Amino acid sequence: MGMAFTDAILAESDATVAVVDRYGRPGGHWNHAYPFVRLHQPSAFYGVNSRALGSDRVDTVGGNAGLYELASGAEVLAYFDQVLNRQFLPTGRFRYLPMSEYAEGGVVVSLTSGARQQIRTRKIVDATYLHTYVPSMRPPAYTVADGVRCLPPNALPTIDRPASGYVVIGAGKTGIDACLWLLSMGVDPDRIRWIMPRDSWLLDRATIQPGPDFFNATAGAFASQLEASALATSIDDLFERLEVSGQLLRIDPDVRPTMYRCATVTIAELEQLRRIKGIVRMGRVRSLGVDTITLDGGTVGTSADVLHVDCTADGLERRSAVPVFEGDRITLQSLRTCQQVFSAAMIGYVEATYTDELKKNKLCTVIPHPDTDIDWLRTTHVNTRNILRWSIDPGMTPWLANARLNSIKVAVDGAPTPEQTAIAGKAIQHMTGAIANLRRLIDDIP
Repeated sequence: MGMAFTDAILAESDATVAVVDRYGRPGGHWNHAYPFVRLHQPSAFYGVNSRALGSDRVDTVGGNAGLYELASGAEVLAYFDQVLNRQFLPTGRFRYLPMSEYAEGGVVVSLTSGARQQIRTRKIVDATYLHTYVPSMRPPAYTVADGVRCLPPNALPTIDRPASGYVVIGAGKTGIDACLWLLSMGVDPDRIRWIMPRDSWLLDRATIQPGPDFFNATAGAFASQLEASALATSIDDLFERLEVSGQLLRIDPDVRPTMYRCATVTIAELEQLRRIKGIVRMGRVRSLGVDTITLDGGTVGTSADVLHVDCTADGLERRSAVPVFEGDRITLQSLRTCQQVFSAAMIGYVEATYTDELKKNKLCTVIPHPDTDIDWLRTTHVNTRNILRWSIDPGMTPWLANARLNSIKVAVDGAPTPEQTAIAGKAIQHMTGAIANLRRLIDDIP
């Protein structure tokens, strides 16, 4: 987010930017990610606005076949390194302070030498507020007995002997990735136990694609989402409509999800996950013993030759919204549901273009990260209001139309077809109704 904001500031103004980074290279939590990690969204919607990530390639093999490429963790780190060295530094208006931390009053402290230096600042931009963590950045939140094999997913590619079984702890994006990796390595699904404290609503990645070839699917999905939101008579009716129209997926058709964290899958990946039958729905893990796993709702057996994979770090912590613009401080947060880099780039554009703080904060209404199923309503309500507000602001329209990171901009070849016109009309028809009805459903929650 810090890189995306900086890119927008350098492009839209003549300001000078200094980035204080606790790591030795740009990329934030990607520096600690597991080796087999990939984006869950197309590369086309990630990175900084001014530089493409990837080559707009459509994958032909694997679980993402037929859809736009997903950058690997290594590709993301190489990309941010290129942005830093080939774009930011040559401007002469950018300074990078790695292995450092910022102290109040414009003091930067080196984590290696301890040296302190004073830098002149007009505004402080906090790109750390959302507290992004991956499992390798902290120990498990439960106790682990001596002799128990419990590792973050980073260690999976270093396995040098088969385990008698694998226990994947956590049902979010990381847990999904760990399960898919084990299956791709030929592990029998019956040797995988998946501890799933909460089932999750998942997004179909096929409905989140760039380019004119996917316009009907992507824009059609957005229009169907608005229609379901506008016409639903209850929360249960809303989720039924969203599932029937393909907006939301779930692993087990017989279990009603209570979690929503924006994780995406393809239908092929979902079919792989459904091969795992050993799903434990007994709450969170409290402790790992040599022969027993203790959970909120009871115990299950394990053994010393089982490998436990900790996937429980809260990568997208739900934090309370604070004003983005507050005097000489800017706090980067999401303005579109789970689209952090787009949001940071837009905040940079708004900072460079507008002067009135009240208007800037109205344009940058924050959407806290979702956690529960009900949060789908809350985030979609604010998300839709933001889209409507941006669409009628003359200063936002050209930027949104040209922003590479904008995942819902109109992209058609030539004049729209009658089908594309009908899709756009359906979205416009239901937008205000969706906002009003979601507000009603939220207000009716006990």
